[in-house]
Amino acid sequence: MIRSLAYVGFTSPNAKEWRSFGPEVLGAQLVPSEPGDVVLRVDEAAWRIAIHQGDTNDLGYIGWDVGDAGGLEVATRQLADAGHSVNQGEAGLAADRQVEAIAWFSDPFGFRHELTYGLHQAAEPFAPGRAMEGGFLTGEGGLGHLVLMVPDVDQASQFFQETLGFGHSDDVDMGIQVRFLHCNPRHHTLAFSGVPGMVGVHHLMLEVERSHDVVSAYDIVNERDMTIAMTLGRHTNDGMFSFYVRTPSGFEVEYGAGARLVDTSANTPPGHYDSVSVWGHEPPAERLFPGILRSIEA
Repeated sequence: MIRSLAYVGFTSPNAKEWRSFGPEVLGAQLVPSEPGDVVLRVDEAAWRIAIHQGDTNDLGYIGWDVGDAGGLEVATRQLADAGHSVNQGEAGLAADRQVEAIAWFSDPFGFRHELTYGLHQAAEPFAPGRAMEGGFLTGEGGLGHLVLMVPDVDQASQFFQETLGFGHSDDVDMGIQVRFLHCNPRHHTLAFSGVPGMVGVHHLMLEVERSHDVVSAYDIVNERDMTIAMTLGRHTNDGMFSFYVRTPSGFEVEYGAGARLVDTSANTPPGHYDSVSVWGHEPPAERLFPGILRSIEA
């Protein structure tokens, strides 16, 4: 049903700081936007990431590509059959998001999801905001992945797997369980961890084509004395070579390269790991508050 992560939007009182963080650190390209907002490209799409000026740091919406009009019809029908109210046919919203069509709904945890297809392509080729050897790895795999924090892992699994159709890649359980789900050959497009009574977003992952660009970004982060949430390392489950940097909006960006793919045609049982990394990914001496986290009642 869902083919990839199309785009993501956040709210933040520090949106303007992304005007330098996005291009100078991440290598994204700034595009024209409403005053106070920051909108970024990472490939030939018109945009992929938006930071809207707001009173609090929060996840505003997640945009999912469902392929075409038929995919949108199937997705909305499955959600309705499962008892979820879906808002459809908002031409103004589709124009704002630069997609052919859109429908949206809220999941059991209050996250807003937008089902779309036909994300517009930019008129000009992608131009990274700083020197890079390669580009960002998107294509069939979409923008990257999101890691959410939810009050109940089992409830989240039921919703995302049974209602939205994600496949189960694997779990990492090191006292805190993290579940990893896929919707295309990217090892995972969505993951979540349980935090009783709380919801939030831990990180957004951006994958680049060359490991050199990961190291270059890491050097920039260190030169600017930015907050590193996890040092360079390699993950056990997807093999990603990456590091995590705290964004101006309170959540992390995982910046990496070299992740393995999954065979979506195979009926492979999900894997299980008891550690998150083969090496590296060391946290700072003074532990950080984990991303954007708020009470589910808020």
